[in-house]
Amino acid sequence: MPKKERNFLVAQFGKTVGLKGELKLNLHTDFPEQFKVGRVLSTQRGDLEIERYNSKRGLIKIVGYDNPEDARELTNVKIYSSEDETREYCELKSGEYFWFDLIDSNIIEESLVLGKIKDIQRLPQGDYFLIDTSIQLIEEGFAKSFLLPYLPNFIDKVDIDNKKVFVIGAKDILEAS
Repeated sequence: MPKKERNFLVAQFGKTVGLKGELKLNLHTDFPEQFKVGRVLSTQRGDLEIERYNSKRGLIKIVGYDNPEDARELTNVKIYSSEDETREYCELKSGEYFWFDLIDSNIIEESLVLGKIKDIQRLPQGDYFLIDTSIQLIEEGFAKSFLLPYLPNFIDKVDIDNKKVFVIGAKDILEAS
């Protein structure tokens, strides 16, 4: 059975701006550089090609949408990127990881598996791992899940290939949950 392609929400078109069909682009990604002229975007309305993108102003122009009336049809349309497209268009720096590579990783502190990353939540204070606590620890009376700040002082080492994230201080957070 072929692997099902996962798609991730990366942006959403906002209101029209000006007279040439430009739209405000509301980003849901840390990688605005992926919006390059000529790239074909996957949307709820089908594939759309980028004609212009101004990252400083947060404006995008789509081929074939040349006035505000036409562009208005795209307001609130969501833009998606596949895992392969994300890897192609987004360049990671040292110590950075794609969220989809971290999800389902075991959280390990001092050789104890505390749980598994279920999701990553972006809150006003920063990004947090939502961790489903291991069955063994739940049976010992710990919370079924907990949030761990995705900050360098909590992350010791990340092993993407083996889906393991080694942490410091997470057990204290679990105990307080």
